[in-house]
Amino acid sequence: MTREVRESGGGWWCAGVRWPGEVPELGWSRGGRRRVSVLAYGAGLGFRAVGERHCVGARGNVCPLGAVVPGRSTGGRCAECARLDRAHSVAADTMADDPRTYRVYLAWFGPGLVKVGITGEERGAARLREQGAVAFSWLGRGPLMAARRTEEVLRAALGVPDRIPYARKRVERGHLPGTDERAAEVAELYARAAALEGRGWPESLERLPLEVVDQVGIFGLDRAPEPEPEPEPVPLPASGPVRAVRELVDGGVVAGRLVAAAGPDLHLAVAGGGVVVLDTRLITGWDLAAESGSDVRVPLIDIGGGGVQGGLF
Repeated sequence: MTREVRESGGGWWCAGVRWPGEVPELGWSRGGRRRVSVLAYGAGLGFRAVGERHCVGARGNVCPLGAVVPGRSTGGRCAECARLDRAHSVAADTMADDPRTYRVYLAWFGPGLVKVGITGEERGAARLREQGAVAFSWLGRGPLMAARRTEEVLRAALGVPDRIPYARKRVERGHLPGTDERAAEVAELYARAAALEGRGWPESLERLPLEVVDQVGIFGLDRAPEPEPEPEPVPLPASGPVRAVRELVDGGVVAGRLVAAAGPDLHLAVAGGGVVVLDTRLITGWDLAAESGSDVRVPLIDIGGGGVQGGLF
C-alpha cells in the first residue's frame, strides 16, 4: 500500500478492501479510473490522511456535490449517494426479475454468532470473505426471490439474523475455538435449516450438500504476529488485537505490518508487539500520503469495551 499511495500522486482515493479471490486487495479510484494493490501478510502498510474526507459517490459515479462526510462513517457516502446506492442493491428487493442464480449461505463468525444470507452464484465466496465469515456452508441455490424467501423463512424459524455488526465480529475474532468446534456449529445449523424443507422452503430452491469452508487460514488469523523491533510510541498490550481505529483525522498516521485481514478489517502489528485493527471502510474518501515504519497517531477505541484510548493524537 505504501508504494501505491506514493505513486497515486494525491488524488487517488482508497476504495477499501476487496476479496475477489483468497488474497485481499485494496481498491483505488480517481474519477472513472480504477486500480488495485494486492496485500501480503508480513508486509509493511502505512499512510497519513490529508485534508478532508469526501463522499465516495454511488454505483461507480462521482458524488455530484463533492460532499464532506464524517470521519466515523463506515459508509463514506453523503445521504443522497447512500440512498442511490441502496436503491440498486439486492437487499432493496427492487430486482425481482433478476435472471441470475443466487445462493443461500450459513455464515459463522464466532460461538453463537451465525447468520443467513444470499449472494450471486457468479461471485463465489467473495461475499463471505467481505463479511469476515470465519466459516460457512452453502445451503441452496435458485432464483433471487426463492433465495430471498428462504432467507426470511430461516431467520424466522431458526432465530438467526441476516446482519451482524462488525464490532461483534471483532470481539469474537480474538478468541476463536478450534476448527472442529467451528465446523460442528455450522453443521448443526445446517441440519436445522435442512429440516425445514417442505415447510416454507420454496420448491424452486435446490438444496446443496453440507460442506463447511473454514477461512481462518485465508484471513491469516492462525498466525501469531512477531513483535515489532521499533521503540514503542504508543502503549498497546501484546495479547492480540484489542484496539481498533475509531476514525481518521487530518494528519493522522496509521502504519504497521499487516498480519491478518478479515472482511474490511486489516490487523496491523505495531511497535511494542500490539495489534491494531483498521476498518478500511473508514479510509474511503480520504487523500492518503505514504508513511513507513510503525506508528499509530489517530483516535483508537477498545474492541468490545467502547472506551477511547487517550493520548494518541
